[in-house]
Amino acid sequence: MSGSPPQLDPEIAARLKRTPDGLVPAIVQQYDTGEVLMLAWMDDEALRRTLTTRAATYWSRSRGEYWVKGATSGNTQRVVSVSLDCDGDTLLVKVDQTGGACHTGDRTCFDADRLL
Repeated sequence: MSGSPPQLDPEIAARLKRTPDGLVPAIVQQYDTGEVLMLAWMDDEALRRTLTTRAATYWSRSRGEYWVKGATSGNTQRVVSVSLDCDGDTLLVKVDQTGGACHTGDRTCFDADRLL
């Protein structure tokens, strides 16, 4: 018996407003402190995987592939909640971050270059 590959819940998919290349920005926040950790991108499949596994999964625009945060670095994100903003064009992913969230090793992607 073969089935079709899993799909994002159609009710959720219908509410998303995507970029022309099918992506939605995901703001990632530490669930208990509110600290903004990073901005990443999700398509329907990345969101489906995230909702299903509670392991933060994103679409890498530079590599053109899915990546599970921490799969190689060990700096994982256990997803606590995912919310859609009022316009349907941005996701808020609240996580429990282990280690640094930034690929540089910093706690957040906003630690190194403060403008004001």
